Amino acid sequence: MRLSKTFIKTLREAPKDEVAKNGALLTRAGYINKEMAGVYDYLPLGLRVIENIKTIIREELNKIGCEEVLLSSLQNPEPWEKSGRFSDQEVDIWFKTELSSGGELGLAPTHEEPITEMMKKYISSYKDLPLYVYQFQTKFRNELRAKSGILRGREFLMKDLYSFHTSEEDLDAFYAEVEKAYSRIYERLGIGDCTYETFASGGIFAKYSHEYQTILPVGEDKVFYNTDKSIVLNEEVYNDEVLADLGAENEKFESTNAAEVGNIFKLKIKYSEPLGLKFIDENNKPQTVYMGCYGIGVSRVMGVIAEKFADDKGLVWPETVAPFKYYLVGIGDKGTEEAEKFYTGREEEVLFDDRNKRPGEKFADSELMGIPLRIVISDKTMDENAAEITDRKTGKTWRVDLSELFEKF
Repeated sequence: MRLSKTFIKTLREAPKDEVAKNGALLTRAGYINKEMAGVYDYLPLGLRVIENIKTIIREELNKIGCEEVLLSSLQNPEPWEKSGRFSDQEVDIWFKTELSSGGELGLAPTHEEPITEMMKKYISSYKDLPLYVYQFQTKFRNELRAKSGILRGREFLMKDLYSFHTSEEDLDAFYAEVEKAYSRIYERLGIGDCTYETFASGGIFAKYSHEYQTILPVGEDKVFYNTDKSIVLNEEVYNDEVLADLGAENEKFESTNAAEVGNIFKLKIKYSEPLGLKFIDENNKPQTVYMGCYGIGVSRVMGVIAEKFADDKGLVWPETVAPFKYYLVGIGDKGTEEAEKFYTGREEEVLFDDRNKRPGEKFADSELMGIPLRIVISDKTMDENAAEITDRKTGKTWRVDLSELFEKF
């Protein structure tokens, strides 16, 4: 991407109605555009980050045998009415719309009911199980509070995975595989060392579920952790009974704020029973399918990373999710000519600031955008047959020979 050819522009000041740091910085750096409270557009840079996050998730889920699908956002009320969740009294975050021909539809806040209903067409025998399907899908939730940038939106992107099993034992085994996959995902996203599997309420599904919480000062959740962080609990389950269950009643716990970036549930037969999802077992008898669900907030992860690593100069992306690996600046006639040579053939990795701007403006934008490495080729560095490299995270600057630059970068 050439900055001279894109419509993206950076802003020196954050919009007055954007109070969250992640929202302000992502807007200033040209990653997102705010339509209204809790609703954002993803611009070219932001979309590249989203796609990088999706790629990491997709690769890890495919490794454990999951298949990708895409379900509709518009929802038929019937499956939801069977589970009792279409009522606004039961679920108060619905967005609903009237059909011109009469009747009501919903915009999906999640997809347990429709995926269960769909699978009635494809699961009939024990030979059809287990089955694991996931999607990246826009969700809609009528949140009362939407002041946290893309950490909490009314329209947001989620990865939701659903698993189908012949038994609770098989569900347990796959659940453990998802736990491992999630650990790998967060590690690859660059937040593995500050994201913890956290005990949370299982609600009506089980005694416990698990959340994945990233330590974050502005996070909306409070978690409690022991000295080595081997046990982390959501505030809602931090009590003597739970500590006794975990054998941690004598340990010292501290608390901190955190942002939830994922959750996993053993649904068991919560949805398959009322919706009639059954299979015929080896003895030719009908049995109810066991289910699990596993979510990751893709756009929320982007916001958490932006919020977590930003400094006083702007964003700081981990290399694995950054929209580009290199921010290239050419200064002077010879430097710009050499920068053109480096850019050619590396367009997918290089954001080339070829604008007619002062070097200081370009450097400020490179820091605001948070691209991992800035490469400067100038007339001055050309005199030494070199380029100057700056690491955005550490601020370290060094020079490399031009031949090494073209070879290794």
